[in-house]
Amino acid sequence: MPYQDLNASLTDADRQAIKQAIATIQQKLPFLITLSAEDRKRLYKMGDKRLAFVQNSLNVAQSNRNILPASFDLDGFSNDYHLSADLSELLMLLNQLTEQVDDTLMAVSSEAMGSSLTVYDYVKTAAKKTPGLKAIAEQLGSLFKAIRTKTAKPATTATAPAN
Repeated sequence: MPYQDLNASLTDADRQAIKQAIATIQQKLPFLITLSAEDRKRLYKMGDKRLAFVQNSLNVAQSNRNILPASFDLDGFSNDYHLSADLSELLMLLNQLTEQVDDTLMAVSSEAMGSSLTVYDYVKTAAKKTPGLKAIAEQLGSLFKAIRTKTAKPATTATAPAN
């Protein structure tokens, strides 16, 4: 769906149903693990070329069991390959969903920030004539200043070349 101003909301029931659906996914994948950075570095990565290599190796192994030692776990190899293919498909779908949620969050957050800036401008203007708004304008101003300070990029300082 192309971006346009969003006007949507989630009911408490929908939010709970989504959380339950995520919990169900986690229940259906009880074997999921978390790898350390070191583990991620040392493990083989499987892209399209390696997937074809693994698939062909499995086909060869299944067609020529007699060349494998009895200690080779062909069923384990087959299970690993099939689970890898299944998880790859699921990851693609989850990545698409994550990208859509992330894009929607960015857009709706931007809209909320834009509206907040508009309200802040109105409050600053009204505070000049409306009793009780000066403190609110100052509060919003200090919050806005904190945001700008926090997100401001640090100035780069040029250094003179060493001789």
